[in-house]
Amino acid sequence: MGEKYASGKAVVIGGSYAGLVTARVLAEFFGEVVVIERDAVDDRTGVHPGAPQGYHAHAMLARGGEVLEGLFPGLRDELAALGAPVFDYGEGIDFLLPTGFAPRQRTGVMIQTFTRDELERRIRARVLALPEVTLLSSTRCQGLLHGPSGRVTGVRIASEGGDPQDVTADLVIDASGRTSKLTEWLSESGVTVPPKRVVRAKVTYTSMNFDRSAEDQADYQIAYQMLSAPTVREAGVLLAVERDRWTCSLFAFEDEPPKDDDGYLAFAKGLRNPRLAEQIERRTVQEPTHRYTNLDNQWRRFHAVRDWPERLLALGDAVCVFNPVYGQGLTVAAMEADLLRRMLARRRTEQGLDGLSRAFQKQVGRLLLPPWVLSTNSDLMWNPDRQPLGARIAHWYNARLFRVAVRDAGVWARFVRVVNMTASPALLFHPSVALKVLTAAGGPTGRTARPSGPR
Repeated sequence: MGEKYASGKAVVIGGSYAGLVTARVLAEFFGEVVVIERDAVDDRTGVHPGAPQGYHAHAMLARGGEVLEGLFPGLRDELAALGAPVFDYGEGIDFLLPTGFAPRQRTGVMIQTFTRDELERRIRARVLALPEVTLLSSTRCQGLLHGPSGRVTGVRIASEGGDPQDVTADLVIDASGRTSKLTEWLSESGVTVPPKRVVRAKVTYTSMNFDRSAEDQADYQIAYQMLSAPTVREAGVLLAVERDRWTCSLFAFEDEPPKDDDGYLAFAKGLRNPRLAEQIERRTVQEPTHRYTNLDNQWRRFHAVRDWPERLLALGDAVCVFNPVYGQGLTVAAMEADLLRRMLARRRTEQGLDGLSRAFQKQVGRLLLPPWVLSTNSDLMWNPDRQPLGARIAHWYNARLFRVAVRDAGVWARFVRVVNMTASPALLFHPSVALKVLTAAGGPTGRTARPSGPR
């Protein structure tokens, strides 16, 4: 791994997924890594109260899976041994676009499906086993400590029922999620953060896990019907996950999919992709149903802060929260941790930690722009009164792209690579694709009728 930074101590605020992958990276470079988590967690904990979205369907895009396997070698096989399937995106997804069903052909993009609960449990166990890592659970961070120059020198914490105490550190990372208090803490020290960008999603999730029979002849690991403004206001996703279960999330714009059993099934039967209702109807064992409504896109623009303090970093949902319909959050957090790993490795033999903080936040800003545009351009189309020209153009192009993709496996494969963040969005504007998109005829396109029986 190379020599560690001589001064040797880092603090991570937040012990959920983003904080864990960050702690894993920091353990390569610091002799001591302290993880501060407000919930009572240990090395066997998966989903916990501070991560309410953890009960719902989560996607790990191909790029995120690659990063995690680099940080946690063998993780994919470990999850697969529990029954979390690994498959080609094009072959394993029964994907209903607004224009019809996508081609079921190989794309070369490999993904794996599992619950957020199991992923976080496996990662947490590995991270807490590292000798450099110490977990302070049931502990809240109350603010930052600063030196005379404004440099962050640590954090103030308090455990349940305990008195506040100071923890000094050479580097502090906020990975505390959407409830982060970092903007307020910076304001208290005289640092102004520009107003965060917010794009309302107005989408509600209702999710459950239920049994997946060993005799099930389904030839898919995911069944999906996507939301599409302004016409497709109800949708859902079904994922084959570990321990012979399905995870199903139903979602609706400006409405709430029911939580009761009969209503849940009735909602699924109203979708144009019948696979979700077919599997829900077959269930014999189910887990509690959960609802989640806090789905707005939010971007705290830390990259634009001119006097950003030294020795302070922020990543994950503490910086940018995406509408989870697009499945970007886990992958983006992994990419940010990987970015930090590369920057720390480069600076270990050159500049050291000085200057890292501002450079990192600017790079995070660049990393976030493509997934932010993808997510918010779609969500902006729900509001007829506030549709920027760029969003309208993107929506027009995507609508025609989908029309082509359902009958052109090559175009669909390009779209799959972009969605999985293994290729630049520029791939969809290559002349060979753009010509097909711009000349796409209207009218019927791909398979839109409900298929009957196992496909």
